[in-house]
Amino acid sequence: MSLSKKLQAILERFKELEAGLEKAYELDVQTYTNLTKEVSEIRPIAEKIIELQNVESELADLKNLLDDPNTTNDFKEMADDEYQALRKKLPELEHETQILLLPKDPIDEKNAILEVRAGTGGEEAALFAAELFRMYQRYAEIKGWRFEVLNFDDTGIGGIKDASATIAGQGVFGRLKYESGVHRVQRIPKTESGGRIHTSAATVAVLSEAEDIDVHIEEKDLRIDVFRSSGPGGQSVNTTDSAVRITHIPTGIVVQQQDEKSQHKNKAKALKILRARIFEVERQKVDQERAQSRKSQIGSGDRSERIRTYNFPQGRVSDHRINLTLYKIDQVMEGSGLDEFIDALTTEDQAQKLAEASE
Repeated sequence: MSLSKKLQAILERFKELEAGLEKAYELDVQTYTNLTKEVSEIRPIAEKIIELQNVESELADLKNLLDDPNTTNDFKEMADDEYQALRKKLPELEHETQILLLPKDPIDEKNAILEVRAGTGGEEAALFAAELFRMYQRYAEIKGWRFEVLNFDDTGIGGIKDASATIAGQGVFGRLKYESGVHRVQRIPKTESGGRIHTSAATVAVLSEAEDIDVHIEEKDLRIDVFRSSGPGGQSVNTTDSAVRITHIPTGIVVQQQDEKSQHKNKAKALKILRARIFEVERQKVDQERAQSRKSQIGSGDRSERIRTYNFPQGRVSDHRINLTLYKIDQVMEGSGLDEFIDALTTEDQAQKLAEASE
């Protein structure tokens, strides 16, 4: 199907849906719900197509005026100004339309599980990991998302060994999926008397929250161990065996949860994280099979990849995947500056997908 026919088919479907909604009183609840869902999904592209067609129509009318020998010079001058302005606007509209035509990944709309772990660098790495975790918490607050801590294994002096949280809201995974990878920090630690810059790292993993329908886990595939929770420095948190360690035997994935005093709650949280990790493994397999020839690492979620460097002495943050450097480290660490990176990564990902679609 040609592009013009495809666009026309989308418009016709949109008109059908709107006509159907006008007779809402004749519809049952499920049919009405399905119709409104499809309308909300198709509306952005339909409105963009209408805008594109209107510009193309206006350009054709203006061209006729400019070619008409009976058009006065004054009128031609005004028409030419408008014609040139619309000609500049047309490629932008065509690009926006192509972006909207790209297949939507349903996973992008899912909630996410965020995991942050201290990497190389000792206590400085643990402090940086805690700062990253707070950065995402602030970003979630800015977006109006719900941020619920699942696990917070702190060092007792402000750092974390690892922490995890569920983040719920509209399009959470689609925004945060680019954050998976190794985040490196360069700065002078507070404990450093010589004033030397140290390099440390933390690992971030963003997993799409998986439901039972996404990942079915057999009870026989699980080994569940319970033990006594312990806090920083090995101190006992409670006197009952409430901590839970779940091993998924087929994949070897291990999840441990001890934040809650209830064994039942710890098990539920651990299963949620386990399901997300299994889902991520399966998703990565599919992605690799689909895109073996892809050169771009955007959105790959490769946690071994160094994706970003935070240089505090110079006040800069650099994303190595798209060669973007921002001299606003304070805003980034507060969450408000994170959108600039995510928007640029999204644009790069879309450009890659458009290039693949045209091959």
